[in-house]
Amino acid sequence: MSRIVRTRVHEPAAIAEAAARRAAAKSPVGSGDRAMIIAADHPARGANAVGSDPQAMADRAELLGRLRVALDRPGVTGILGTADIIDDLLLLGALDGKVVIGSMNRSGLAGSTFEIDDRFTGYDAESLSAAGFDGGKVLTRIALDDPSTPSVLEGTARAVDELADRDLMAMIEPFVSYWTDGALRNDLSPEAVIRSITIAAGLGRTSAHTWLKLPAVDDVERVMASSTLPALLLGGEVTDRDSAFASWSRALAVPTVYGLIVGRSLLYPHDDDVAGAVDEAVSLL
Repeated sequence: MSRIVRTRVHEPAAIAEAAARRAAAKSPVGSGDRAMIIAADHPARGANAVGSDPQAMADRAELLGRLRVALDRPGVTGILGTADIIDDLLLLGALDGKVVIGSMNRSGLAGSTFEIDDRFTGYDAESLSAAGFDGGKVLTRIALDDPSTPSVLEGTARAVDELADRDLMAMIEPFVSYWTDGALRNDLSPEAVIRSITIAAGLGRTSAHTWLKLPAVDDVERVMASSTLPALLLGGEVTDRDSAFASWSRALAVPTVYGLIVGRSLLYPHDDDVAGAVDEAVSLL
């Protein structure tokens, strides 16, 4: 940790130099034609909680240690993160041969009254291309009762276009969301997820580089049949590990599903065995 801080103070150019030296991934999926990406963009949205610990992800040294364990496991193909975390991992030399997806919009802070107004405060297509990364991820929550939704859709469409212009993956994480008692909730019914998929798939002037990041919900075959875009399954907050893994296993049998993109449930498993949790998830692929 102290070495990273000293480098940031005295040699900030070392981050760009590490990105330039990084061995790029050969494909968005691994040798088995599947992707296993570790997600670590939660803290930038103020979402540091895991289970009953509201500050679990707030210790950066601890988070980086867990990320390094996860990224070293066989079958793990990449990382999703914000610039601060990606920069730290670059300085640690942990990203050679890994797919790197930069998180683009993080202004919809968790628990805020402006959570839907998710403006682009992270990576943009130009910076992702310059760093030699593989794509950008956009969180796109669609709330029919919130007037900020059209600007969210417009921002996502613009990101899709700008990423596609540079032959970079545009990974959209869509939800139909709604306000209840002052809190924003995602509707995870099959019908709502289908609606989010069909809206997200139509954003931008081309879908050639668009992937979807989706929850594994009930009636998954019907849900995934709503688009031909490749999809990765998100993890979210897992309270029942056996049930979650069974759900992922069923969804991975669907032709459009190409893998997993999971964060907290693998980085902070209930038994604290990061390597074991990651290995079990990889075994599903």
